[in-house]
Amino acid sequence: MSASATQYPNYSPGLEGIPAGISSISEIDSDRSSLQYRGYDVHDLAEFGSYEQTAYLLIHKKLPNADELKAFNERLGAERDVPEAVYTALKALPKATHPMDSIRTAYSVLAPFDPDYTAPSTDIAANIRKAERIIAKASTMVGNGHRIRQGLEPIKPDPSHGAAANLLHLITGTDPIPATVKTMDASMTLYAEHGFNASTFACRVTCSTLSDLYSGIVTGIGTLRGPLHGGANEEAMKMILEIGTPENAEAWIRDALATKKKIMGFGHREYKKGDSRAFYMGKVAKELGVEKGNTKYGEIAEILERIMRDEKGIFPNVDFPAAYAYYLLDIPIDLYTPIFVVARVAGYSAHAIEQLENNRLIRPKAIFNGDANLTYVPLSER
Repeated sequence: MSASATQYPNYSPGLEGIPAGISSISEIDSDRSSLQYRGYDVHDLAEFGSYEQTAYLLIHKKLPNADELKAFNERLGAERDVPEAVYTALKALPKATHPMDSIRTAYSVLAPFDPDYTAPSTDIAANIRKAERIIAKASTMVGNGHRIRQGLEPIKPDPSHGAAANLLHLITGTDPIPATVKTMDASMTLYAEHGFNASTFACRVTCSTLSDLYSGIVTGIGTLRGPLHGGANEEAMKMILEIGTPENAEAWIRDALATKKKIMGFGHREYKKGDSRAFYMGKVAKELGVEKGNTKYGEIAEILERIMRDEKGIFPNVDFPAAYAYYLLDIPIDLYTPIFVVARVAGYSAHAIEQLENNRLIRPKAIFNGDANLTYVPLSER
């Protein structure tokens, strides 16, 4: 037990284990390694559904029927493109700007162009329309933001593409094949929502002031930017590349354990018996390796997973298989966390709407441990 917890028995550092709200959006069962979105198992949504069905579920609180999904996809397709002002702003950024800073900037520029920009933050119907636009434009801004950083011109999004296909099309400049779309779509479904994590909670805090959805999204992205929350998939891939081959994997991981080196992509605060999302993502990532004729990353993963499980009782989190899946899709490593954003804006938006439906300003207390009752000393006497 930490000194602070001993000294202040009602204090939980980082608010760990402290309920901070009531939500019907998702449930994490750490004992059963289960994650559900509005009552549906995330594995079923990833395997049998799609990111668009998941986004509809999160925003509209039900799975769509065929007609509702068709209309939803048409609305998203019609909203994929973004104002030229967004691209102008991204072109003005320094070339070294991290893609996470680019997508945060893009949403800030985008906000005033929303037709519902001036609607009250408590207008739930307007918030749902905003959420659909926020979701629709995410893949376009990340994909074309990447092109701009390379000195290329943005590509017009194809309205017939879903979010996964649109993202892959803009990043690569070519029409993606079904296998790659399936992999990206599954990862986005698994990343779409995850309870009161740091960035989602930050989004809710912002909206609790009766700020608007876009401010909440920007806050969430800014929070995800930190390496203790986002970026784990990027670091996991760097680790896999450092290992290089399956033949090096066991020696590398045993040395890392012996020297207490940080092993990226393993363990999660919310799961005692493994991240439920990692199970299906690992399956999809390994299948993609077979499809691509490159199984070495999956083989490295299996060795690391086995030794970490047997030696430490620690399991991979979703960032680990997502990392080598994205690498097999030829996606630059510094785009991995922005892809997280493309998926997670559905969850952010659902939480923002839920917060504003029954709002109370989020304002926790702090335990004061500073000086008190000091005597003011005039400036001339200090």
